[in-house]
Amino acid sequence: MDRSRTDFRRSGRLALVLAGGLAAVAAVAGCSREPGGERAGPPPAPAQVDRSPAYGDTFVDASIGDASNLIPMLSTDSPSHAVSGLVYNGLVKYDGQYNVVGDLAESWEVSDDNLVITFHLRKGVRFHDGVPLTARDVAYTYRVTMDPGTLTAYRGDFEPVKSVEVVDDYTLRVTYDEPFAPALVSWGAAVLPRHLLEGKDINTSELIRNPVGTGPYRFVEWTTGQRIVLERNPDYFETDPNTGMRLPYLGRYVFRIIPDLGVQFNELLAGKIDRMGLKPLQWTRQTQTDRFTRQYDKYQYLANAYTYLGYNLENELFRDVRVRRALTHAIDKGEIVEGVLLGLGEPATGPYKPGTWVYNPDVPRYPYDPDRARALLAEAGWRDTDGDGVLDRAGRPFRFTILTNQGNDQRLKTAEIVQQRLKAIGVAVEIRVLEWAAFINEFVKPGKFDALILGWTISQDPDLYDVWHSSKFSPAGLNHTHYANPEVDDLLVRARKTFDRAERKRLYARFQEILAEEQPYTFLYVPSALVAVSNRIHGIVPAPAGISYNFERWYVPKALQKYAETP
Repeated sequence: MDRSRTDFRRSGRLALVLAGGLAAVAAVAGCSREPGGERAGPPPAPAQVDRSPAYGDTFVDASIGDASNLIPMLSTDSPSHAVSGLVYNGLVKYDGQYNVVGDLAESWEVSDDNLVITFHLRKGVRFHDGVPLTARDVAYTYRVTMDPGTLTAYRGDFEPVKSVEVVDDYTLRVTYDEPFAPALVSWGAAVLPRHLLEGKDINTSELIRNPVGTGPYRFVEWTTGQRIVLERNPDYFETDPNTGMRLPYLGRYVFRIIPDLGVQFNELLAGKIDRMGLKPLQWTRQTQTDRFTRQYDKYQYLANAYTYLGYNLENELFRDVRVRRALTHAIDKGEIVEGVLLGLGEPATGPYKPGTWVYNPDVPRYPYDPDRARALLAEAGWRDTDGDGVLDRAGRPFRFTILTNQGNDQRLKTAEIVQQRLKAIGVAVEIRVLEWAAFINEFVKPGKFDALILGWTISQDPDLYDVWHSSKFSPAGLNHTHYANPEVDDLLVRARKTFDRAERKRLYARFQEILAEEQPYTFLYVPSALVAVSNRIHGIVPAPAGISYNFERWYVPKALQKYAETP
């Protein structure tokens, strides 16, 4: 939910999460004391620095929201996935070019009919408590995901599976009834420790707050509302092929919860955090100083995310498609992109990023046209019968509340622009800003909202079954607006069953047309990721997947390390 960074280290199926914030935080080398040890001393002049990979130092990240649950299948928010993605592994993952590569699986074979995948697991992998990983842990993870009592939004990825067979400790055979296009990448889901969970209620497990995985970092502590601390897993299975050194390099990872982006920026300037997703104003006007450019590297790319105005389709106000189209016509997306994002983004037309193979540029558009908006509302029976400036129908004024989350002033400014534009056509809007956890758990999941401004971070496979299929209504699923369309349901199911990219593109093109026609969301904008990272951090290799996909290879040369070496 809170998108505190613009790209996850693990970009598998579980990257489909609600987005609430910007990307994470960067820091300068300074003299302050920070979590992770004493400062190791002032860095030498650049010419004196040995820049070869080294172990040690602490990386301090930041988020506007706290994690909710560190068992990945039970959480849908990005703070939880940002942390748990460093604690757990899946069988596969995406590399920087969005190729599917092995993670816990060192290899696999897919049958000629695409119905059977045989995974061969790495040997010698251990959970953080020292217990060896086997194929039985993967089979357990599948079973608990499919257990109706497990409160997961990701069951849909495994519903097409016919059987999961443990061939031996390091071989797993997965069989499908029919072809399932996202089959391979769906096994990027985190593998859980069977020995700690089997026979227990996963929904109340102590692993929610004390996770035990196989990942590059192991859990240390979680102080609610303040920080989560991880430390380097010295037994991690991966090595750097360039150096032969066992990964990861960074000794400690500290995830600080700082609900206000302005405060985050001050912490960045004070050298107390190492990465930040900058606001457009910060990017364009507040990072142009010599001091900043000497100490930070900046990265810009179109994010795999979008922001939307979503309507509760159980609310009578929004059941008429003419009303939803009218509201979209009344909103000037270009004004939002220029005024809120300072041009650093693009208007959104649907749930896919422009420029990707699945994106359909030919869907119906709703350009800013307040006269057309008024006409559509009149057709739907909304008129100002009492002259108070607010449309009404059958004695009910057209009033509703937009909810959004605290700490993201882009969304608040967007809401204010929407409020003014809708006021101009006779629709009265109130804005309510809520703390992140309350927003998600008390309003979004139970469907207690009129409309909301929120965002999705999307995975690279175009399958959006979990968000748009009518079987996925919240609170258990991710279809928070309760959108239901039989043709969309059919398209999403059919698209999952074909490996033919041209056919998938055709099916998803029609899916986008329907969403554009019905406007269950007003798709607002796709932001640019604007990330600043302390330039003492080395090993960052920008790629289509962003920058965080290889986080375990980031390092600080010994001479530039800011904190005393940690375990």
